[in-house]
Amino acid sequence: MQGGISVVLKAEQLGSVFGFPITNALVMTWAVMLLLIGFAFFFGRSLSLVPTKLQSAVEWAFEGALAYMTEVLESKKLARRFFPLVASIFLFIAIANELEFFPGVGSFGLVHATNFLPLLRTPTTDLNFTLALAMISFFTIEITGIATLGFFKYVGKYVNLKSPIGFVVGLIEFISNLGRLISFSFRLFGNIFAGEVMVLVADYFLPYFLPAPLMGFEMFIGFVQALVFAMLTLFFIKLAITEPHGAH
Repeated sequence: MQGGISVVLKAEQLGSVFGFPITNALVMTWAVMLLLIGFAFFFGRSLSLVPTKLQSAVEWAFEGALAYMTEVLESKKLARRFFPLVASIFLFIAIANELEFFPGVGSFGLVHATNFLPLLRTPTTDLNFTLALAMISFFTIEITGIATLGFFKYVGKYVNLKSPIGFVVGLIEFISNLGRLISFSFRLFGNIFAGEVMVLVADYFLPYFLPAPLMGFEMFIGFVQALVFAMLTLFFIKLAITEPHGAH
């Protein structure tokens, strides 16, 4: 075993199935999926006309989120259509980030030669996961814009040949739009991974004083990052379905 602080940027591979690598971040992703599916299944079976405290809390949260999305998108139909996506993004990222600080995550693993391979790693500290999530959000936004406005009107937001200024502005908008893939993925990955490293450093140098407050702060940051990712997806959907300037 190696002493000191060990920071691994890439998710560790535990094995492979038919040539497909199985990493500890992927195993954690499956675990979060099972938690969400299991909760949805058992919660759905326990629904009643006289709601329990848990059912009332969940209904209150969902109704509030749906009302906010309706206000932003200015359409109840669109809000109900995109609510499953936005809510799933938020719940998945939030639960994955909070589970990072549960006992056993990152501490149980395999010893291979002199290297320790943890069985579980927070998915949001793996750039592959955040990039995949960013691509889901990005392509949903673009397809929604094309389906709502039509192909030529949507492309007209970025291709404007009527004037040199309009062309430059459209080009800047296009580059900014592509930049969402980078900003979406690296913002989430950078914040969560940096927080994990900071807790490791604090645990190494001041193990009895600093880790607990930092872990509480990072749990709050994990919740905020989940909310930011979900809200940005919602706001960019709103921008995508908005008529281009001068359309009327």
